[in-house]
Amino acid sequence: MNYIEELRQLMASQNLSQQKLADILGVNQTTVSQWLLGNKKPTYDNIMLIYTKFNITPNELFGVNGNIL
Repeated sequence: MNYIEELRQLMASQNLSQQKLADILGVNQTTVSQWLLGNKKPTYDNIMLIYTKFNITPNELFGVNGNIL
């Protein structure tokens, strides 16, 4: 799964709107919208916030399975 699908799944499982997710992460709703449209990727700091707030690892967020050499 790519980060867009992971974010959508996370939002659905937590019953979060774009605005609610933006508020939790301290970003604008437009930023979340751009992530979901694939126009931008979350910054390192945003990735770490997603990890700490929602217990999803960066590898899970970006679909990395750990078998990369």
